[in-house]
Amino acid sequence: MKNVLFIALACLLSCKAQKENLSSSGNEMEDLELIAQDGYSGILEYDAQIIRDTKSLNKFYGQINKTRKPGLPVPKIDFSKEMVLVLCLGEQKGDRAPLLSKAEESESSMTILVGLADQKDQKDQKDQNLQVVSYPFYLYKMPLNPKAINFSKSGW
Repeated sequence: MKNVLFIALACLLSCKAQKENLSSSGNEMEDLELIAQDGYSGILEYDAQIIRDTKSLNKFYGQINKTRKPGLPVPKIDFSKEMVLVLCLGEQKGDRAPLLSKAEESESSMTILVGLADQKDQKDQKDQNLQVVSYPFYLYKMPLNPKAINFSKSGW
C-alpha cells in the first residue's frame, strides 16, 4: 500500500501541468513534509488548522480515531522546532490530493493557497458518477513559524 501511495505521489509531483499551475498561483512550499494521511477523517466539512502543541495533536487524533479500533498512531513531533499543518478536505469524490503553495508573506502573517489536483484522469461522465466518496485528511510538518497562518481555497 505504501508503494502505491509513493508511486501516486511521485506521479503527482512530476506532472508538469500541475507544477505550472502552482507556480502561477504562488510559490511551492518546499519546507512541508507529509507525515500522515488517510481517506477517512470523520470531519465532514473542509478545515485547515495549525497545531503547535502535543495536546492539540492528541485531541485531533482522538477525533479521527473515534470510529477506528485500535486507531491511527499519533506521530511524534518536536514542537520546539516544528509545527503541524492539518488539512481536512471534507467530502471528496474521486482521487484528489491537495496542492499547497505560499501566496503571500508579510512580517506578521503568511497565506497558504490550498488547491486540489486529480490523481487520475477523469475519463467520462459515467465514471464520475461512480466515484468513491471520501473524507480525507493530511498532516504536514514544517519548521516552527511565529507568524499567523491563513488558508485560502484555490480552484475548488
